[in-house]
Amino acid sequence: MVFKRTVNEIEMISKSCQIVADTIEMITEFVVPGCLVSDLDSKAENYIKSRGARPAFKGYMGFPSTLCVSIEDAVVHGIPSKEIELEEGQIVGIDCGAELNGYYGDHAKTFAVGNISEDKKKLMSITQESLFKGIEKAVPGNTVGDIGFAIQRHAETNGYSVVRELVGHGIGESLHEEPQIPNYGSPNSGYRLHSGMCIAIEPMINLGGKEIYTAEDGWTILTADGKASAHFEHTIAILEDGPRILSMVGEHG
Repeated sequence: MVFKRTVNEIEMISKSCQIVADTIEMITEFVVPGCLVSDLDSKAENYIKSRGARPAFKGYMGFPSTLCVSIEDAVVHGIPSKEIELEEGQIVGIDCGAELNGYYGDHAKTFAVGNISEDKKKLMSITQESLFKGIEKAVPGNTVGDIGFAIQRHAETNGYSVVRELVGHGIGESLHEEPQIPNYGSPNSGYRLHSGMCIAIEPMINLGGKEIYTAEDGWTILTADGKASAHFEHTIAILEDGPRILSMVGEHG
């Protein structure tokens, strides 16, 4: 079922999204060489709780952590282990969710760890641009396919590949709701968008091929060719006058 959210519900989702955006912003200064990823997770959990919210990922389908921390060839769902330190030249995707008063927020960003190669810089840039290309198409009357096509075209035109098996999603009173929002597709295809929908758009773009596999931990998704992957995500509300990004720092209030 696809929900049409009221103005009040969108504000509730926005409050949760703001906590997530602020959490990602807060940990930015700690994303440096030598940082234990488990420390990032602890800081994020403590911060979310300090805002009166609950980490949405921790315990979700058994996931053990507050953050998904996905390094280099990890696409998404990396577990922030106590044994893993960030290293100079890596890129790391950090995905965070929070629930406040029954409504969810979801946001992800890929960071450079120290100085990174030009090819990784471009991958990050194009992935973020792809996200905003998709957001531009999130208007009433367009379709899910319009969003996916915009993302796919920008990524593939620049020589990258789009992960197929993992997609964006509706969000509201559950972390994952209908409809699914693939990062590929055809114009004017799939579910037609309408005002009041809240969705998370999250391109996962690979430096090499689009093929992926699941690691032995049962969670971490890795590129099959071992090349780097980038991930950016915003939660948005689709309004009559266009998309409103809910998960940007300073968006709420």
